Amino acid sequence: MSLSIYGKLPSGERLKRIQASPNYKNGAFQNLSETPALAEDATFFKTMRDFFSKPKTVQPQVALPSIRTNLNKLPDNKPVIVWFGHSSYLIKLNGKTILIDPVLSGNAAPVSCMIRAFMGADVYKPEDFPKIDVLLITHDHYDHLDYKAVLKLMPKVRSVICSLGVGSHLEHWGFDPKKISELDWWENTDHNGLFFTATPGRHFSGRGIKRGQTLWSGFVLRAGDHNLFLGGDSGYDTHFKEIGNRYGPFDIAILESGQYNKLWPHIHMIPEQTVQASIDLKAKVLLPVHWGKFSLAMHAWNEPIERVIKKAKELNVHVTTPLIGEPLILGETLPEKEWWKI
Repeated sequence: MSLSIYGKLPSGERLKRIQASPNYKNGAFQNLSETPALAEDATFFKTMRDFFSKPKTVQPQVALPSIRTNLNKLPDNKPVIVWFGHSSYLIKLNGKTILIDPVLSGNAAPVSCMIRAFMGADVYKPEDFPKIDVLLITHDHYDHLDYKAVLKLMPKVRSVICSLGVGSHLEHWGFDPKKISELDWWENTDHNGLFFTATPGRHFSGRGIKRGQTLWSGFVLRAGDHNLFLGGDSGYDTHFKEIGNRYGPFDIAILESGQYNKLWPHIHMIPEQTVQASIDLKAKVLLPVHWGKFSLAMHAWNEPIERVIKKAKELNVHVTTPLIGEPLILGETLPEKEWWKI
């Protein structure tokens, strides 16, 4: 646990700030609603048995298609989003570049041989990225905070926004603490005309044995007339409606839609809940993420998007489905090709 990849738990003044948070109780951050990590009938044995006996369908049998986009030459007249699989994506907005949860090292675990990226899904590397005005980290899980990737990206990063406590890992890895802004739920910050607000999620955190020492969040991003919701990880709950009432409507909601299971029903949404969450948020468009790169559950790799599309048609929700690397331009180009049917 002393290896750098595990990060560092908060201490000193950062820990004092955490302990003063209304969301920190009994030695750990807490969800707004009671949130057991596993279902009542789940056991550690059952969870491990299922995890190590996954069906072949959890991974695609052929390489996923992708598009190689020059990230240094993205258009700047309208908001652009480029998805890199799972929950990693870049936003170009009002001349600024925002990179969210970049996991670019080929795996989503502390050991490189575990939780490997799907064939064809890991085509973008830190070297492909331009200067980054804001690196945004929603929480510290390995499939959202990639030690190797952020080290390589560090020279390109002008500033960091993250959930409260996550800065402890980044500072331990060499980031200038003066560049890091850590937000508790409902706190906000202005970065040169980009207004970020951290919002509640229903999840947990931790890179080691001890959970809940850093916060997990979604984020509202406002810039001029544009309003985006960047969801992070979250089970379904009433906070989506509260966020929609406070900050909606949104031009787009980027929401998790995969890695769910009946054994952990509270910490990840099933796809039908993802669609409902976009409605609660008053989003004009839904971009489903947290799928298409890693297998962290037992469902078929393309089941999340199939279920999202089906429910969205029932509820008249507009869903966009770009390929990995394909630019999505709000108000202009919203890809809808069913590329996963390969």
